[in-house]
Amino acid sequence: MASLVLAEHDNAMLKDATHKAVTAAAAISTPVHVLVAGENCEAVAQAAAKIAGVEKALHADAPSLARQLAEPMEALILSLAGAYDAILAPATTTGKNILPRVAASLDTPQVSEILKVVSPDTFEHPIYAGNAIETVQAPAGKIIATVRTAAFGAAAEGGGATLEKITAPADPGLSKFIGEALSKSERPELTSARIVISGGRGLGSAENFKLLDSVADKLHAAVGASRAAVDAGYVPNDYQVGQTGKVVAPDLYIAVGISGAIQHLAGMKDSRKIVAINKDADAPIFQVADYGLVGDLFKSLPELDEELAKRGYK
Repeated sequence: MASLVLAEHDNAMLKDATHKAVTAAAAISTPVHVLVAGENCEAVAQAAAKIAGVEKALHADAPSLARQLAEPMEALILSLAGAYDAILAPATTTGKNILPRVAASLDTPQVSEILKVVSPDTFEHPIYAGNAIETVQAPAGKIIATVRTAAFGAAAEGGGATLEKITAPADPGLSKFIGEALSKSERPELTSARIVISGGRGLGSAENFKLLDSVADKLHAAVGASRAAVDAGYVPNDYQVGQTGKVVAPDLYIAVGISGAIQHLAGMKDSRKIVAINKDADAPIFQVADYGLVGDLFKSLPELDEELAKRGYK
């Protein structure tokens, strides 16, 4: 039949994670349709229709869908599920919140965080905090899966899909949005940045964590952190990279003062190039690093910043 991809968006902009989920979906079952559910999100639906390989963009617009709460989203997806072989979503907070409910309602096991589509019913995904990759075969029937987007390339632009408006089911009224507190940054989004520089407990304080800012600005990089740095209160939770944080796979990952606990490595070890700065020569981070510098970060980081300035980075 077809694959349905749940679009990741904020009602104003389509997230890159959607393009990557489309790539995974196309390897499972075609044609691929994208579901854009939200409120006043016409522009997002139009953007989804332009993804190469997408045949149809479904646009559901209702106040109950504004925050993509799990219950109204479940009702919407279930109303469409009969027409699809596979239903996928990026393995983001939103996707992880919604798809398990859908899978339970359909009495279908979910395959979580797929890294590779081996065949339309067989997938690779990580287990044991990413220390092992398991190959699993889904049972006959509908495929429900979340996609670890760091493992897939983004589908290109230039498509010309049909845009179809659909009616959302009535709000089940089981939950309501109260509020949110978001940190604002002019830097790239952590999960889609080409360069990420992350700090760990070795930085010692929230004030010292700011040493990363100058280098990040020169490289146009996103700033991340280990769980130890987040738990110590140096930075907010949304900086966290790792098994219980965000999974990233940039072209360049710079780890500063991060020892390299298994949980952190699970969130960044697929980066194309990894650079580590740590004073402990036996730190586990050096086992996955392409380039390692054993030294005092409080000396090495300013030297790196100075060298970048000399080379014209601003």
